[in-house]
Amino acid sequence: MALSLVRGRKVFTRQRDRRSWYSVDDGAVLQEDGIVREIGAFDRLSGAYPEVPVLGSGDDIVLPGLVNAHHHVGLTAVQHGVADQALELWLVARLMMRNVDPYLDTLYSAFEMIASGVTTVQHIHGWIRGTGKDIGTRADAIVKAYEDVGMRVSYCYGVRDQNRLVYQADEEFAASLPRDLQAPMRHWFAQFEADLEDSMGLFHDLHARHDAKERVKIQLSPANLQWCSDRALTMLSETSARLKVPIHAHLLETKFQQQYARQRGGCTAVEYLDRFGMVTPLLTIGHGVWLSAPDMDRLAATGACVCHNCSSNFRLRSGLAPLNTLAAKGVSLALGMDDAGINDDRDMLQEMRMALRVHRQPGLSDDDVLSPAQILQMATAGGARTTPFAAKIGTIEVGKAADLVLIDWNEIAYPYLDPETSVLDAVVQRAKSQGVKMTICNGEPIYREGQFTRVDRVEALRSLHDQLTKDLSKDEIERRWLSKQLMPHVMNFYETYGRLS
Repeated sequence: MALSLVRGRKVFTRQRDRRSWYSVDDGAVLQEDGIVREIGAFDRLSGAYPEVPVLGSGDDIVLPGLVNAHHHVGLTAVQHGVADQALELWLVARLMMRNVDPYLDTLYSAFEMIASGVTTVQHIHGWIRGTGKDIGTRADAIVKAYEDVGMRVSYCYGVRDQNRLVYQADEEFAASLPRDLQAPMRHWFAQFEADLEDSMGLFHDLHARHDAKERVKIQLSPANLQWCSDRALTMLSETSARLKVPIHAHLLETKFQQQYARQRGGCTAVEYLDRFGMVTPLLTIGHGVWLSAPDMDRLAATGACVCHNCSSNFRLRSGLAPLNTLAAKGVSLALGMDDAGINDDRDMLQEMRMALRVHRQPGLSDDDVLSPAQILQMATAGGARTTPFAAKIGTIEVGKAADLVLIDWNEIAYPYLDPETSVLDAVVQRAKSQGVKMTICNGEPIYREGQFTRVDRVEALRSLHDQLTKDLSKDEIERRWLSKQLMPHVMNFYETYGRLS
């Protein structure tokens, strides 16, 4: 029986209203075998359980473990030599990315997330060449990395069965290229050997093997409307409904995607998904930058979620998501960092501040913009709501998982903080990763005083470095050439596409 008492100067447990959270001053959380058993004053609980080890100095702020509700890879695109640019061009530039060991790559970003207080991640996997077996091997490596480092993961493979490069059929796009690029383009398309049945088979295999685990769950993910056929949408929706498995779908990230939906179905992207019975409480929309007002009303009415990826939307020129309107309409909101945050890392505390600051539209009433309390809700219970862990995490409550983060109050308040400043506001606006003293997942400290308790970070990063400082492989050289040759043709495709609206 594993017992511990997690102590905090203030323990924030769950949201009270749009401006505040319930909290306990000089509080403590008693956890047993990863489950919260009691919450209360430290003096009372330490007196009742004098032999139980205490975690925390008593000068820490205790929050529910943070949830990164939208994540993809370890090394960022910039680290691979791919500059930020409009999403549709950026996807072509990503052909340049190196072949990376998926286990080490996943550990790299997991270290960054955990060090900023993230205990749960929604890992959306995609862009994998090879057979269904190849994809399964990489999926296993990714899940194993999260299991080894100790954090929770809700894994999903982004299903795509059409339009693999631009918003046009593969063969049509290849045929539109100059003759010297047609064969290389077809060769690249041919490397995606897994079909729709393989992708769904991967889901069923992973779900069967991991669904009973405490820290691993498997979800479904249509990569995006333009990348999924009607048949794929049907299979995904029916599987989700039958197994009660959540769906996380990229949608309406860019203006081109809004236009694609209109051309394909004569409706919005949300209305198109609704034709397949997909717009339910099990659906999360990643990005949703170009949602219409009726779309937002429909999401609110059905209980569907939107995951806001603030930094990514700016970095890839996608636009400013209607976050304040979504909140005002009562849409359930989560927060994700996508490939990377504004500083090209996975600092969830910084992403919270980014979302808070960016959406402070002009006006006098604070009711028109999100508060720090709402942002913290997005990064905890809101994110949890998008995963199969929803009933277990996101708040600190008796019977729920003991997923907690401890942040040094002195790193927030020193050398001075006026008592008029709300502690919650101070945490959201001033807490930084350097102040994270401990990250606890399922009652287990997986990060403590700058050290990871399960995996040797130094050795993992050394191995990653050694692998990537080798010469480029033949495959990598070919893809870099192809990416650079394709860019003007892809640019021309979208310039023409935009004029069709």
